[in-house]
Amino acid sequence: QVPVVESGGGSVQRGESLRLSCTAPGFTSNRCGMDWYRQAAGRQREWVANLRTDGTTYYADFVKGRFTISADKAVDTVYLQMTSLLPEDTALYSCSGGDWPRCIRDQAYMGRGTQVTVSS
Repeated sequence: QVPVVESGGGSVQRGESLRLSCTAPGFTSNRCGMDWYRQAAGRQREWVANLRTDGTTYYADFVKGRFTISADKAVDTVYLQMTSLLPEDTALYSCSGGDWPRCIRDQAYMGRGTQVTVSS
């Protein structure tokens, strides 16, 4: 398992934006793709977005149209651009990568997360 370093979290107001980053050697070439998850206090961790190596993206319904996942292979960094943030987006955001071929989350890449707090 390769540790991932997340950054970019912070405290913002409702409607504002943040860009999260996630860096690890080889992460953007992971055959299982790259995922963002989040976990709010007292709740289970939930999947947010996925970026495949072919550029295909997938999003949870609650972030569609507001969040964008992307990657810069030159620096092995995955981004999560978050716009129109809501108080319910408050959570610890983390990156994950599964191990090929089973692609079980966190098995290849796992981060400790970066905190996002949205106030109303």
